Amino acid sequence: MAVKNTSSTFTTVMGELKRGTYRPVYLLMGDEPYYIDKVSDFISNSVLAPDDRYFNQDVVFGSDVNAARVVELSRGYPMMPAQYRVVVVKEAQDMKSTDALEKYLEHPVQTTILVLCFKNGVLKKRTLVDKAKAAGVVLESKKKRDSELPGFIESYLLMHKMSIDPKASSMIAEHIGADLNRIASELDKLIVALADGDRRVTPEIVEQQIGVSKDFNIFELQRAIVVKDVFKANQIVNYFDKNPKSGGIYTCLPMLFRFFQNLMTAHYAPNKQSETAVAAQLELKSTWGVRDYMSAMRHYSAAKTLQIIYKIREIDAKSKGLDNQTTSSGDLLKELLFFILH
Repeated sequence: MAVKNTSSTFTTVMGELKRGTYRPVYLLMGDEPYYIDKVSDFISNSVLAPDDRYFNQDVVFGSDVNAARVVELSRGYPMMPAQYRVVVVKEAQDMKSTDALEKYLEHPVQTTILVLCFKNGVLKKRTLVDKAKAAGVVLESKKKRDSELPGFIESYLLMHKMSIDPKASSMIAEHIGADLNRIASELDKLIVALADGDRRVTPEIVEQQIGVSKDFNIFELQRAIVVKDVFKANQIVNYFDKNPKSGGIYTCLPMLFRFFQNLMTAHYAPNKQSETAVAAQLELKSTWGVRDYMSAMRHYSAAKTLQIIYKIREIDAKSKGLDNQTTSSGDLLKELLFFILH
């Protein structure tokens, strides 16, 4: 049955699809390819039976077709016994023009499911977006902020009836970064690797399966800096220097910059003594993630935090060769660490 709606989230869209409620148009757009791929792949693999796909499903690429051809495919009717035709346009942003699509979206064929995948940004052509909303679903797939990655990891594992230690989820987030497809791939490996009776991911399991040291990683470096554990912080940086794949200046600098930038924001919370107030200032969903900032504010004043931010920028420039021809990246990281801790 085809129904209409004006706003959609990934959860609501997938919920409807799994219940067998299909819409004539799905316009998927945004900077995060993960959700776009998930929805389009589900439709491609689930709406039609394998034997019906040959005559009733077309998957094309924007660079290979024009809008008129997409409309032509969409106006066809399903061959029995299939109830639907499925037309998926991948990399739709590569189409030179979408004018023909706009007219089609005014009266889409109800037995066709047209999926338009626009990646690398949000469509600026509001007429197309508005018509797609009126006809079916528009889903904007946004990049996750770094602070949201542990939550994504926890939710992904929860869908597979598994849980994860907060430290383990932070280790994965810091090691991989905001690449949801890669995170999901690594989590799938963990799911397969764990024994049937063991449904909780620990730092030890992350260390074994993903290759992130539970003791010498970016997460632990941040923790050592937060509490001003000079010995531990230097241990970790020296470990990075000897094991470049475990970490280094190009992974540490973004993490440290984000942390101290957030710490500066935390310093201006209306009530710096309240975890709830600081969490709200940092737009965090829970107070668990705010504890490091509460601790760091006791060790780093706002003035020192600002100086550290400037120093990180200076080291970043030097790491790229600006006013620096001889100092190694390992020594630059040690220089930054000394500045932060002293």
